[in-house]
Amino acid sequence: MQLHKSFKALLAGAVIGFGLAACGGGSAGSEPAASGNASNASAAAVAGDDALAQIKERGVIRIGVFGDKPPFGYVDAEGKNQGFDVEIAKYLANDLLGSPDKVEFVLTEAANRVEYVRSGKVDLILANFTQTPERAEVVDFASPYMNVALGVVSPKGAPITDISQLEGKTLLVNKGTTADAYFSKNHPNINLLKFDQNTETFDALKDGRGVALAHDNALLWAWAKENPNFEVAIGNIGPAEHIAPAVRQGNRSLLDWVNQEIAAIKQDGRLNAAYDKTLRPVYGDKEAEILAK
Repeated sequence: MQLHKSFKALLAGAVIGFGLAACGGGSAGSEPAASGNASNASAAAVAGDDALAQIKERGVIRIGVFGDKPPFGYVDAEGKNQGFDVEIAKYLANDLLGSPDKVEFVLTEAANRVEYVRSGKVDLILANFTQTPERAEVVDFASPYMNVALGVVSPKGAPITDISQLEGKTLLVNKGTTADAYFSKNHPNINLLKFDQNTETFDALKDGRGVALAHDNALLWAWAKENPNFEVAIGNIGPAEHIAPAVRQGNRSLLDWVNQEIAAIKQDGRLNAAYDKTLRPVYGDKEAEILAK
């Protein structure tokens, strides 16, 4: 089974220039703080409870996905959304609205995922979103569907096999990713060069603007397979983490429904079918390691 396009072509031709959505913020009212907060919380709860009904009334679910991160989310040569996250999005649209075409894909970048959810630009994020305690403070995560850890890819001729080799050197990362957060917090002596888009980050590695690139290990294995002059010499950094859908805080009805859906596609085999279609050509028989139970 072959991938639709090589990662080299996909990353080079990925969609760029996605719009930025501003995060909305609350303001204090004229009432005492306790009363004002209670009123705001009540209003948010009501709005959240209506989220699922609003999607049904609209007749389309807006789901944030990547446009340049194959094999998870990318735009193919015909301008169509493809990838593992896209397959899951189609399952959700079909079950909720009766057709896999009832989904509006909203292209996002790593740094925009939280604000897209909080601002209401999307109903749901399925953009290879790692569940972290910090993110859980500002969005509501549903049940995970994938396991992930960080890795480091570097040129085969100058492999980075240990993090200590990065001290005082430039490491490439994407803004707003777990790689950005991890190295910023734990390795301040490593110089980070940050980019918005995956295309820019991988091009910078090829151009030698950094000695290595840190990202989700699953993505790096896939990219290195298509770029044989590079290797993932560090395949696992930090604690094991999970990829999960996320909704706006307080959208309880939508969150509960997504949890039911994730459980259903795990049980009825559709999650494995999505793996077979999009990930097996890259990872082979690693579904037991990659797919969350």
